[in-house]
Amino acid sequence: MATSVRHDDDFVSEIKVYAEMQKRSVPKQIEHWTEIGRIAEDNPDLTYEFIKDALTAMAEAKAGRLTPYVRET
Repeated sequence: MATSVRHDDDFVSEIKVYAEMQKRSVPKQIEHWTEIGRIAEDNPDLTYEFIKDALTAMAEAKAGRLTPYVRET
């Protein structure tokens, strides 16, 4: 269920800049930041870079862009 949320105009302007850089809509940028914030709060030991890399890996897996691991002997 969708819920409307009002944000300060200055905050939305800032979001637009980041959304444009990442090729996301404003709502998708807010969702992205919310997901990172939720993960960071649940896992305070993780760095932003680790969280970002984990989300990237999950997206690649979902898109079928995995390569099998081959152990070199």
